[in-house]
Amino acid sequence: MSHWLHKGKILEEAPEGYFGFVYAITNIKSGKKYIGRKYFGTTRRTKVVGKKRRKVTRKDSNWREYTGSSVELNKDINKLGKLHFRFEILILGSTKGQVNYLEENIHHRYHLASKDAYLNHFISPRRFCKVKVDNSIKKKLKKKVGLLK
Repeated sequence: MSHWLHKGKILEEAPEGYFGFVYAITNIKSGKKYIGRKYFGTTRRTKVVGKKRRKVTRKDSNWREYTGSSVELNKDINKLGKLHFRFEILILGSTKGQVNYLEENIHHRYHLASKDAYLNHFISPRRFCKVKVDNSIKKKLKKKVGLLK
């Protein structure tokens, strides 16, 4: 059974025409969040003997049970239980590239790697190990971009 909320309702089946989603998992007690992405399934193209075209096979992923890729987050979920967390789909993407772009865009736009309220230490394959941003840089970013709070 799925635990993912989309538009206030539990999402049981993958919506038609969508490849995956960007999500937020929130620890209800501490308020800490994790933003990530998950695909509804995988697609494989396998060679068929005697044919020019490859056979396309699709397989569902474990998205209904998925609890994020953060080690720290999963330790908390195992310790406290899923009921202490909110699993919310922020946005659906129709292609793999779109899902990846949407997640990275949110990470960059809101500077998640530099905020203590978020458990995100990576943006895609890039590792930032909790980037420290001093107040003078935050003021410059806020003035120019208007996103940091």
